[in-house]
Amino acid sequence: MAQSKQKTDREMLLDALQSTKKTSAEDLLFNYKGILYPSTICSKEMFGALETFEARDDDLLIVTYPKCGTNWAVQILHEVVSVIKNQEVVLDQPMIEFGNPQTIEILMIIRNPKDTAISFFNFYKSMPVLPTYESWNLFFKDFIHGNVCFGSYFDYIVEWNKHVDDKKVMAVTFEDMKIDFPTQLKKISEFFELPLTEEQICTVQSRTSFKSMKEKSEDTHGKLGDAFFRKGQIGDWKNLFTEEQSKEVDTKFQQYLAGTKLGELLNYAKYCKM
Repeated sequence: MAQSKQKTDREMLLDALQSTKKTSAEDLLFNYKGILYPSTICSKEMFGALETFEARDDDLLIVTYPKCGTNWAVQILHEVVSVIKNQEVVLDQPMIEFGNPQTIEILMIIRNPKDTAISFFNFYKSMPVLPTYESWNLFFKDFIHGNVCFGSYFDYIVEWNKHVDDKKVMAVTFEDMKIDFPTQLKKISEFFELPLTEEQICTVQSRTSFKSMKEKSEDTHGKLGDAFFRKGQIGDWKNLFTEEQSKEVDTKFQQYLAGTKLGELLNYAKYCKM
Protein backbone atom coordinates (compact mmCIF):
# COMPACT_ATOMS: atom_id res chain seq x y z
CA MET A 1 0.00 0.00 0.00
CA ALA A 2 1.25 3.47 -0.81
CA GLN A 3 2.49 5.55 2.08
CA SER A 4 -0.02 8.26 2.91
CA LYS A 5 0.75 11.90 2.28
CA GLN A 6 -2.19 12.89 4.46
CA LYS A 7 -1.81 14.05 8.02
CA THR A 8 -1.78 11.46 10.75
CA ASP A 9 -4.66 11.16 13.21
CA ARG A 10 -2.55 12.91 15.82
CA GLU A 11 -1.70 15.82 13.50
CA MET A 12 -5.36 16.20 12.54
CA LEU A 13 -6.39 16.26 16.20
CA LEU A 14 -3.79 18.87 17.08
CA ASP A 15 -4.95 21.06 14.20
CA ALA A 16 -8.56 20.59 15.29
CA LEU A 17 -7.75 21.59 18.85
CA GLN A 18 -6.13 24.78 17.66
CA SER A 19 -9.15 25.56 15.49
CA THR A 20 -11.52 24.84 18.37
CA LYS A 21 -9.97 27.64 20.44
CA LYS A 22 -11.20 30.10 17.83
CA THR A 23 -14.60 28.48 17.29
CA SER A 24 -17.71 29.47 19.24
CA ALA A 25 -19.71 26.71 20.90
CA GLU A 26 -22.65 27.10 18.53
CA ASP A 27 -20.34 26.72 15.51
CA LEU A 28 -18.66 23.48 16.61
CA LEU A 29 -21.17 21.43 14.57
CA PHE A 30 -22.67 21.85 11.12
CA ASN A 31 -25.56 20.13 9.41
CA TYR A 32 -25.02 18.22 6.18
CA LYS A 33 -28.00 16.45 4.68
CA GLY A 34 -29.71 16.26 8.05
CA ILE A 35 -26.72 14.92 10.02
CA LEU A 36 -24.49 16.84 12.43
CA TYR A 37 -20.70 16.83 11.97
CA PRO A 38 -17.80 18.50 13.85
CA SER A 39 -16.85 21.61 11.89
CA THR A 40 -13.18 21.59 12.88
CA ILE A 41 -12.44 18.18 11.30
CA CYS A 42 -15.18 17.86 8.63
CA SER A 43 -16.47 20.14 5.90
CA LYS A 44 -19.30 20.30 3.39
CA GLU A 45 -16.69 20.53 0.64
CA MET A 46 -15.13 17.24 1.75
CA PHE A 47 -18.47 15.45 1.74
CA GLY A 48 -19.25 16.89 -1.67
CA ALA A 49 -15.95 15.60 -3.04
CA LEU A 50 -16.64 12.15 -1.64
CA GLU A 51 -19.71 11.83 -3.86
CA THR A 52 -17.31 10.89 -6.67
CA PHE A 53 -14.75 9.06 -4.52
CA GLU A 54 -13.27 5.93 -6.09
CA ALA A 55 -11.56 3.35 -3.91
CA ARG A 56 -8.30 1.69 -4.89
CA ASP A 57 -8.07 -2.06 -5.31
CA ASP A 58 -5.79 -2.39 -2.27
CA ASP A 59 -7.83 -0.20 0.08
CA LEU A 60 -8.98 -1.73 3.37
CA LEU A 61 -12.14 0.03 4.51
CA ILE A 62 -13.79 0.07 7.92
CA VAL A 63 -17.28 1.36 8.65
CA THR A 64 -18.50 2.01 12.19
CA TYR A 65 -20.81 4.26 14.12
CA PRO A 66 -18.79 6.40 16.60
CA LYS A 67 -17.44 4.56 19.64
CA CYS A 68 -18.04 1.08 18.24
CA GLY A 69 -14.38 0.09 17.88
CA THR A 70 -13.16 2.37 15.09
CA ASN A 71 -9.68 3.06 16.42
CA TRP A 72 -9.31 -0.54 17.54
CA ALA A 73 -10.10 -1.81 14.04
CA VAL A 74 -7.73 0.69 12.42
CA GLN A 75 -4.91 -0.49 14.67
CA ILE A 76 -5.78 -4.14 14.01
CA LEU A 77 -5.53 -3.73 10.24
CA HIS A 78 -2.35 -1.72 10.63
CA GLU A 79 -0.74 -4.53 12.64
CA VAL A 80 -2.06 -7.27 10.31
CA VAL A 81 -0.44 -5.63 7.30
CA SER A 82 2.74 -4.91 9.27
CA VAL A 83 3.27 -8.47 10.50
CA ILE A 84 2.55 -9.96 7.08
CA LYS A 85 5.00 -7.61 5.37
CA ASN A 86 7.37 -7.97 8.35
CA GLN A 87 7.89 -4.22 8.45
CA GLU A 88 6.24 -1.10 9.79
CA VAL A 89 3.54 0.04 7.38
CA VAL A 90 1.87 3.43 7.18
CA LEU A 91 -1.79 3.08 6.25
CA ASP A 92 -3.72 5.83 4.51
CA GLN A 93 -6.09 7.89 6.66
CA PRO A 94 -9.32 5.87 6.83
CA MET A 95 -11.68 8.46 8.34
CA ILE A 96 -13.92 8.99 5.32
CA GLU A 97 -17.56 8.51 4.46
CA PHE A 98 -18.93 7.76 1.04
CA GLY A 99 -21.93 6.20 -0.65
CA ASN A 100 -21.41 2.92 -2.53
CA PRO A 101 -20.46 0.02 -0.22
CA GLN A 102 -20.02 -2.48 -3.06
CA THR A 103 -16.69 -1.30 -4.48
CA ILE A 104 -14.17 -3.15 -2.32
CA GLU A 105 -14.02 -5.24 0.84
CA ILE A 106 -15.48 -3.40 3.82
CA LEU A 107 -15.25 -4.39 7.47
CA MET A 108 -18.30 -3.28 9.45
CA ILE A 109 -18.07 -3.22 13.24
CA ILE A 110 -21.22 -2.76 15.31
CA ARG A 111 -21.72 -2.47 19.06
CA ASN A 112 -24.76 -2.71 21.30
CA PRO A 113 -26.53 0.68 21.46
CA LYS A 114 -26.43 1.09 25.23
CA ASP A 115 -22.66 0.75 25.62
CA THR A 116 -22.27 2.87 22.49
CA ALA A 117 -24.31 5.64 24.08
CA ILE A 118 -22.25 5.63 27.29
CA SER A 119 -18.96 5.64 25.40
CA PHE A 120 -20.18 8.42 23.10
CA PHE A 121 -21.28 10.53 26.08
CA ASN A 122 -17.83 10.27 27.67
CA PHE A 123 -16.24 11.01 24.30
CA TYR A 124 -18.29 14.20 24.04
CA LYS A 125 -17.08 15.25 27.51
CA SER A 126 -13.44 14.67 26.57
CA MET A 127 -13.35 16.20 23.08
CA PRO A 128 -13.03 20.00 22.79
CA VAL A 129 -14.14 19.75 19.14
CA LEU A 130 -17.63 18.72 20.35
CA PRO A 131 -20.20 20.69 22.37
CA THR A 132 -20.37 20.08 26.10
CA TYR A 133 -23.34 18.32 27.67
CA GLU A 134 -24.18 19.29 31.22
CA SER A 135 -25.50 15.85 32.09
CA TRP A 136 -25.95 12.29 30.90
CA ASN A 137 -29.73 12.78 30.83
CA LEU A 138 -29.46 15.63 28.31
CA PHE A 139 -27.09 13.64 26.12
CA PHE A 140 -29.31 10.57 26.25
CA LYS A 141 -32.30 12.57 24.96
CA ASP A 142 -30.29 13.67 21.93
CA PHE A 143 -28.79 10.22 21.38
CA ILE A 144 -32.13 8.41 21.42
CA HIS A 145 -33.53 10.89 18.87
CA GLY A 146 -30.43 10.90 16.68
CA ASN A 147 -29.52 14.53 17.39
CA VAL A 148 -25.86 13.83 18.09
CA CYS A 149 -22.76 14.15 15.95
CA PHE A 150 -22.76 11.67 13.03
CA GLY A 151 -26.49 11.09 13.36
CA SER A 152 -28.76 8.33 14.63
CA TYR A 153 -27.26 5.04 15.75
CA PHE A 154 -30.45 3.22 14.74
CA ASP A 155 -30.70 4.83 11.29
CA TYR A 156 -27.05 3.94 10.73
CA ILE A 157 -27.55 0.25 11.54
CA VAL A 158 -30.75 0.11 9.48
CA GLU A 159 -28.96 1.48 6.42
CA TRP A 160 -26.05 -0.94 6.71
CA ASN A 161 -28.42 -3.83 7.27
CA LYS A 162 -29.35 -3.38 3.60
CA HIS A 163 -25.81 -4.45 2.69
CA VAL A 164 -25.18 -7.19 5.25
CA ASP A 165 -25.53 -9.89 2.58
CA ASP A 166 -23.13 -8.22 0.16
CA LYS A 167 -20.17 -10.51 -0.48
CA LYS A 168 -17.74 -7.64 -0.03
CA VAL A 169 -19.07 -6.61 3.37
CA MET A 170 -18.18 -8.41 6.59
CA ALA A 171 -20.00 -7.54 9.82
CA VAL A 172 -18.55 -8.31 13.25
CA THR A 173 -19.53 -7.10 16.69
CA PHE A 174 -17.42 -5.27 19.24
CA GLU A 175 -18.62 -7.78 21.82
CA ASP A 176 -17.47 -10.84 19.85
CA MET A 177 -14.08 -9.20 19.33
CA LYS A 178 -13.75 -8.60 23.06
CA ILE A 179 -14.82 -12.13 24.03
CA ASP A 180 -12.95 -14.17 21.41
CA PHE A 181 -10.47 -11.89 19.71
CA PRO A 182 -8.25 -14.56 18.08
CA THR A 183 -11.21 -16.13 16.25
CA GLN A 184 -12.52 -12.76 15.04
CA LEU A 185 -9.03 -11.62 14.03
CA LYS A 186 -8.58 -14.74 11.95
CA LYS A 187 -11.90 -14.15 10.21
CA ILE A 188 -11.04 -10.50 9.53
CA SER A 189 -7.61 -11.28 8.13
CA GLU A 190 -9.00 -13.99 5.86
CA PHE A 191 -11.80 -11.70 4.67
CA PHE A 192 -9.21 -9.18 3.51
CA GLU A 193 -7.15 -12.01 1.98
CA LEU A 194 -4.37 -11.38 4.49
CA PRO A 195 -4.40 -14.72 6.35
CA LEU A 196 -2.34 -14.89 9.52
CA THR A 197 -0.44 -17.78 11.06
CA GLU A 198 -1.16 -18.66 14.68
CA GLU A 199 2.09 -16.94 15.67
CA GLN A 200 1.10 -13.79 13.78
CA ILE A 201 -2.34 -13.81 15.41
CA CYS A 202 -0.64 -13.81 18.82
CA THR A 203 1.61 -10.93 17.75
CA VAL A 204 -1.26 -8.80 16.51
CA GLN A 205 -3.30 -9.63 19.60
CA SER A 206 -0.55 -8.44 21.93
CA ARG A 207 -0.05 -5.22 19.96
CA THR A 208 -3.76 -4.40 19.84
CA SER A 209 -4.83 -5.25 23.37
CA PHE A 210 -6.71 -2.44 25.13
CA LYS A 211 -3.84 -2.04 27.59
CA SER A 212 -1.27 -1.78 24.82
CA MET A 213 -3.29 0.72 22.80
CA LYS A 214 -4.02 2.85 25.86
CA GLU A 215 -0.32 2.95 26.72
CA LYS A 216 0.47 4.13 23.17
CA SER A 217 -2.49 6.50 22.94
CA GLU A 218 -0.47 9.68 23.53
CA ASP A 219 1.79 8.77 20.61
CA THR A 220 -1.12 7.91 18.32
CA HIS A 221 -3.70 10.48 19.42
CA GLY A 222 -1.79 13.11 21.37
CA LYS A 223 -3.17 14.56 24.59
CA LEU A 224 -6.64 13.26 23.75
CA GLY A 225 -5.56 9.63 23.82
CA ASP A 226 -7.64 8.87 26.92
CA ALA A 227 -10.77 10.05 25.12
CA PHE A 228 -10.30 7.37 22.47
CA PHE A 229 -9.29 4.54 24.80
CA ARG A 230 -11.36 4.87 27.95
CA LYS A 231 -12.71 1.46 29.09
CA GLY A 232 -14.01 -0.63 26.23
CA GLN A 233 -16.09 -2.68 28.66
CA ILE A 234 -19.18 -4.71 27.84
CA GLY A 235 -22.11 -3.79 30.07
CA ASP A 236 -20.73 -0.45 31.28
CA TRP A 237 -24.15 1.06 30.45
CA LYS A 238 -25.64 -0.52 33.59
CA ASN A 239 -23.67 1.96 35.71
CA LEU A 240 -25.49 4.99 34.28
CA PHE A 241 -28.74 4.01 32.54
CA THR A 242 -31.99 4.42 34.43
CA GLU A 243 -34.65 1.74 34.02
CA GLU A 244 -36.75 4.18 31.96
CA GLN A 245 -33.83 4.95 29.64
CA SER A 246 -33.13 1.26 29.20
CA LYS A 247 -36.74 0.69 28.19
CA GLU A 248 -36.56 3.58 25.70
CA VAL A 249 -33.65 1.93 23.93
CA ASP A 250 -35.44 -1.43 24.05
CA THR A 251 -38.39 0.17 22.28
CA LYS A 252 -36.13 1.73 19.65
CA PHE A 253 -34.43 -1.59 19.04
CA GLN A 254 -37.76 -3.36 18.57
CA GLN A 255 -38.94 -0.63 16.22
CA TYR A 256 -35.82 -0.48 14.04
CA LEU A 257 -33.78 -3.66 14.35
CA ALA A 258 -35.82 -6.56 15.69
CA GLY A 259 -35.83 -9.37 13.14
CA THR A 260 -33.00 -7.90 11.04
CA LYS A 261 -29.70 -9.69 10.47
CA LEU A 262 -27.64 -7.01 12.17
CA GLY A 263 -30.14 -6.92 15.00
CA GLU A 264 -29.64 -10.65 15.51
CA LEU A 265 -25.87 -10.26 15.27
CA LEU A 266 -25.93 -7.70 18.10
CA ASN A 267 -27.32 -10.37 20.47
CA TYR A 268 -29.43 -7.69 22.16
CA ALA A 269 -31.03 -10.00 24.72
CA LYS A 270 -27.60 -10.96 26.07
CA TYR A 271 -25.95 -7.55 26.21
CA CYS A 272 -28.78 -5.03 26.66
CA LYS A 273 -31.14 -6.38 29.28
CA MET A 274 -31.18 -5.10 32.87
